[in-house]
Amino acid sequence: MWNKRRDEEPVRPYTPPGPSVAPTAPVAPSSLEPKKETTTVSSMPVNRFEPDTRGGGNSATIGKAVKIVGQIYSKEDLYVDGDLEGTVEALEHRLTIGPNGSLHASIKAREVVALGTIQGNVEATEKIEIRKDAKLVGDIKTARIIIEDGAYFKGSIDIVKPEPAKVTQPKQPPQAPAATAAHAPASTSPQDARR
Repeated sequence: MWNKRRDEEPVRPYTPPGPSVAPTAPVAPSSLEPKKETTTVSSMPVNRFEPDTRGGGNSATIGKAVKIVGQIYSKEDLYVDGDLEGTVEALEHRLTIGPNGSLHASIKAREVVALGTIQGNVEATEKIEIRKDAKLVGDIKTARIIIEDGAYFKGSIDIVKPEPAKVTQPKQPPQAPAATAAHAPASTSPQDARR
């Protein structure tokens, strides 16, 4: 402010007194040096169950820190790893109860996979899988069931055969009487019939 000349002058690096040495330019990093890439290492176990998202990615998740009391109607696959009380309906989709999941509910779904705890009746149109660490107390109604060794199940099982798709055949119009019978002379007496 007081001295404009000093502000305008470029700052010169300090050079010690002695023989004159040309200032060296800063050294740029060599492009030949290998760059180190860092990779993150997960501390999660490899065999941890993850929701199946191969079917198009339409999947909803209820985390293990969530508690829901009420009714759930899902139009996509559902993964529940929290607490749930009430009813769950995913009639055309898969319902997976994670290892931390605890359901006190009536369940209706296309497919049910239990890795946690279910207390209530379960109805699955296709199949139910009760994995080795799961616990299910309630009645089951399904077409197919898988119970792994080590799973706990108490209740009744009703195996329902899925109804086969009925094949509809096109209806044919009623056939007309044969043409020769229509042109034959009509006989009224039994004697004419014998001739």
